Amino acid sequence: MVSTQLQKAREFEAQYGPHIPAAERPAFHATPTIGWMNDPNGFSFYQGKCHLFYQYHPYSNEWGPMHWGHLTTEDFIHWERLPAALAPDQPFDAAGCFSGGAVELPDGRQLLMYTGVQRERDEEGFLRDIQTQCVAIGDGLNYEKYALNPVLTKNDLPEGGSAIDFRDPKVWQAADGTYYAVIGNRTPDDSGAILLYQSRDALKWDYVRTLDACHNQYGKMWECPDFFPLDGGQILLTSPQDMYPIGLEFHAGNNALCLIGDCDPKSMEFHRQTVQAVDYGLDFYAPQTLLTPDGRRVMIAWMQNWATAGAKPAHCRWFGQMTLPRELFLRNGRLCQRPVRELEACRGQRVLHRDIPVSGEVNLPGIQGRVVDMTVTVRPTGGEMYRWFRIHVAKDGAHDTIIRYKPSESTLKIDRTRSGLPHDIVHTRSFLVRPQNGEVKLRIILDRFSVEVFVNDGEQAASSVIYTRQEADAITFEADGQVLVDVEKYDLMV
Repeated sequence: MVSTQLQKAREFEAQYGPHIPAAERPAFHATPTIGWMNDPNGFSFYQGKCHLFYQYHPYSNEWGPMHWGHLTTEDFIHWERLPAALAPDQPFDAAGCFSGGAVELPDGRQLLMYTGVQRERDEEGFLRDIQTQCVAIGDGLNYEKYALNPVLTKNDLPEGGSAIDFRDPKVWQAADGTYYAVIGNRTPDDSGAILLYQSRDALKWDYVRTLDACHNQYGKMWECPDFFPLDGGQILLTSPQDMYPIGLEFHAGNNALCLIGDCDPKSMEFHRQTVQAVDYGLDFYAPQTLLTPDGRRVMIAWMQNWATAGAKPAHCRWFGQMTLPRELFLRNGRLCQRPVRELEACRGQRVLHRDIPVSGEVNLPGIQGRVVDMTVTVRPTGGEMYRWFRIHVAKDGAHDTIIRYKPSESTLKIDRTRSGLPHDIVHTRSFLVRPQNGEVKLRIILDRFSVEVFVNDGEQAASSVIYTRQEADAITFEADGQVLVDVEKYDLMV
């Protein structure tokens, strides 16, 4: 049964969403039907299609009472908009339907597991959120909330666990039929942990163990966890809040954290071995993954930063977009990522330049555009190492987004100071890349309102939102010193 609140949201998006011209949206990145989008939810395959739900406030371009928006895709590139899936319409989720996951049940229905939020006053009269885990079951379009919700409450927390910060279940089914869910929680030392639960029917859940905990080392609360095997290792993803910077690996504020280790299949005990950032750009949070029918682990994330979410274009009718979905793999003990291979089917005519000498700034014939897949390889030439190399994209006389590589430091820098955001926010970020004697390979994906950079065949990725006017489509190359450059560029025909 569709509640009054959900029906209202569906009528609103049906009335106003179709009036947003396609040219005002990215060409192939997922965006909300209308209004506000943040975390990806329920990223999963169901009945032959990929379903992507998302945190959603249809009534404005600001965060508000959380709904679940709904998209599907057959190729990770073209997105079909479906009516909103969940609205805050029950006592257990009246303050919002927060993030969660999805899984297909044996009877062919789809189960959504999400955080329901209730608001209550504490002993001092202050309002606080109480977070519980809830489920809804449906057919890929309509979902009915379980009569015995919530299925996990404060009574199911380990000793000292917080009912205020208990959220974002990611659910999956193991080969033996057992359902598991990882959930973020705050611990007695006021930092984050990831809890593991199990169930035989995805309705009655039992606490198993704490998979890993922050101990105030990597931020505070750990949100939006995901847990999966990859190339012989075990990956735990989470999004820490309130981090202090750690070198050039982690910036201050909200991050996306990758813990790589191994997991005992019987005890489900996770042993952390290494830690790294997931993305090194300005806009990336709350990644979630799925396993494709052909065996790929694909990740998507909210391409935005909470600290800069107020810096939006005037009068925009939608706000928030997802990253390009990415295939994950391990190489030399690191989490690596590359754009989903389906993007290559959208490539138009190839423009290729090889061994182009660059000293100063140059333009190359056929190299321009705002919906582009471009790979640039830079090599030193001559007897002296160059001092820096820059790629300028989304450029005209007033605008410019710069990707700069400095071989003496092995640093890559993203600079969107002149990218159409007239706000005092963070516009630059630098990170270390693996030294290769001055050579670097950059795959750059442009899509109207974003730039995503993949370094050295996926060793690192950096995502940033830009709002430069679409007429700013020049791409130039610049060096302090002398380099040789290869450029392979495709316009994307989406």
